[in-house]
Amino acid sequence: MMKLDKLYSKSPVLLQNFGISIYGYQWKKRRFGGIFNSELELFKNREQFTLQQWEAYQVSELRKLLVHAFETVPLYNKKYKEAGFDLHRIKKIELSDLRYLPYLEKQELRNFGISSLLSSRREKGGEFYASSGSTGTPTQILFSDAMHQRWSAAFEARIRNWAGVSRFDARGMIGGRRVVQDGLGKGPFYRYNFFEKQVYFSAYHISAINARDYLNGIKKFNVQYMTGYAMSNFFLARFMEEINLQAPPLKAVITSSEKLTPDMRETFQRVYQCKSYDSYSGVEACGLISECESGSLHISPDVGILEILREDGTPCNPGETGEVVSTGFINYDQPLIRYRIGDVVKLSNKQSCSCGKNMPIVEEIVGRIEDTIIGKDGREMVRFHGIFVNLNSIVEGQIIQHQLDEFEIKVVVINALTREEKNIIEKRMFSQLGEIKLTINEVPFIAKSLNGKFKAVVSNVKRKRGY
Repeated sequence: MMKLDKLYSKSPVLLQNFGISIYGYQWKKRRFGGIFNSELELFKNREQFTLQQWEAYQVSELRKLLVHAFETVPLYNKKYKEAGFDLHRIKKIELSDLRYLPYLEKQELRNFGISSLLSSRREKGGEFYASSGSTGTPTQILFSDAMHQRWSAAFEARIRNWAGVSRFDARGMIGGRRVVQDGLGKGPFYRYNFFEKQVYFSAYHISAINARDYLNGIKKFNVQYMTGYAMSNFFLARFMEEINLQAPPLKAVITSSEKLTPDMRETFQRVYQCKSYDSYSGVEACGLISECESGSLHISPDVGILEILREDGTPCNPGETGEVVSTGFINYDQPLIRYRIGDVVKLSNKQSCSCGKNMPIVEEIVGRIEDTIIGKDGREMVRFHGIFVNLNSIVEGQIIQHQLDEFEIKVVVINALTREEKNIIEKRMFSQLGEIKLTINEVPFIAKSLNGKFKAVVSNVKRKRGY
């Protein structure tokens, strides 16, 4: 991978686009081949389920998953025996009994995700993908070919289709991949994946100076909808509006990773003349929340069980805010059962929707707003998840901007960071931001807010309009 990254960084843009398209062809084949079409039909059909059908479906899927985990996954076999569960009891489990099973903690996933958390009976084509790791060392999630296709079908049915678009529409994506390797690099700040009609825009170069370059990419490839990081998409739209650039009308803006605020929705409506849609998922693929055409955020019960729990572990009532505990139904190779993913949501008081779908409704996905890092050239960034990749000593990390060129990184560690590990962090920060003053401090803990989370990024620098 390192050799490919070096080759990419030294290649001209045309060759980079060619390489990205070849990768895109393989990626498209992996996600949309095999069982994708049949799974897509099943996901669409289940949208008509009654509440009773959903409950029966979840009970059946839960029992099947738990039997598989008990019989083939060493970590669960041990945990469940210690909790007093045998195979006979598991086969008769009800949804109300789920609370008696032990949690799967994030540190357990980090420690055992590629060993005793794996099933001895696995599907073909398994590959590991890293979670964002925005607040610590990323976890490694195993995707088989078939599991990837099930997940892609859920995404197509419940996110793209609900927003009025499909995988066949040209899309603009703002995500974490470094399509322009140098943080101070020159445009174009996008690359093109021919086989998926995808324009991948850099999340790290969005500024008033560069906004016209981004708009050129949207126009050149006839982008029909924008997707990716909510705040990065917002920064781009806001800059275009502030410097009076005219964007073409889009079909939708579909956001992820951070909370979609009313201000963002209004900005997207003005700039792109379209509605925007919120969603919640993650590479863990053990839960999905997406916005329907009527504006409700629905949990998808066939992707997994999302328990919304109070601090004492009891279920929240509609209108209450609680911790998300996820049990995924689509990954049997590395099952995530009662996984404490670290997110917080608020259930809606209104559990019916004019769209007619009998799927639980969330009022708010809490705690997904990060501060904005302001670069010396006016760029705005929020995502720094690559900083802690493969640094297994780091449990939690927080990036703080004190001045335009002065940063601090707080880390909670298992073992003291070596000089080499600190050098890696410094190199990654410099690559993204250019020359800065950086201090790395090891701390016993990072203070959390009332919802039990902390911001991955904190900035004490205020932005200037249109800069």
